[in-house]
Amino acid sequence: MKKTIIIPVLTFAALGLVACDVLDQAAQTVLTTPTNTKPSLTNDEVISGLKEALSVGIKNSVDLTSVTDGFWKNSEIKLPFPEDAIKVRQKAMDWGLDSQVEKFEVTLNRAAEEATKEALPIFGDAIKNMSISDGFSILNGGDGAATKFLKDNTTSKLVEAFAPKVEAAISKVKLTEYWNPIITKYNNAMTITGGEKLNPDLNKYVTERAISGLFIMVEKEENKIRKDPMARVSDLLQKVFGSVTGN
Repeated sequence: MKKTIIIPVLTFAALGLVACDVLDQAAQTVLTTPTNTKPSLTNDEVISGLKEALSVGIKNSVDLTSVTDGFWKNSEIKLPFPEDAIKVRQKAMDWGLDSQVEKFEVTLNRAAEEATKEALPIFGDAIKNMSISDGFSILNGGDGAATKFLKDNTTSKLVEAFAPKVEAAISKVKLTEYWNPIITKYNNAMTITGGEKLNPDLNKYVTERAISGLFIMVEKEENKIRKDPMARVSDLLQKVFGSVTGN
């Protein structure tokens, strides 16, 4: 009788030990399995994320640049005296027109700031119409990759759409009132000396520099979203850019 009782007891004890081993192994598997795996992304999510990142970047950039001193007090995008007329500036300073030159340079930037107010819908349309077949390569392309793609594919259309806005801005801030006395005096002097007369296209200059400045700011905003999780203001941005950075 005693042998009959001992055998089931030993068998039960052995099964208990095996069960404990299985539970320990399962626990170790849970503890050692990585939990920070990158979320899987569809191409639609990548494209939507890139467009959203650019939309956020553009809005922030326009908000920063379309205010008084948005260009003038920002050394990265400030419009200097037109490069192809730098001789005009030098002569004007020699003639004691310092204050006139400064007023012109300030107003040049005021034109860019004023024109930039109209940029948001123009850039927004460019993003909506953007077709990205290589979304993952842009996502993984590093700093400025999305901005570069946008710039390469929309700049000519932006210039065409932006130019009349700049012309209206130049008229509103009365830029030519500060420019005409400077360039007239310079060209009159060139008539006497036989030098080359200059009169750069201010509309073109402000248009190109304003768009260039905006792209600089957009790239900064894009890179912020790439690197700083706090700048990812939606779940989609968190998912898309978190898949690259792991955070």
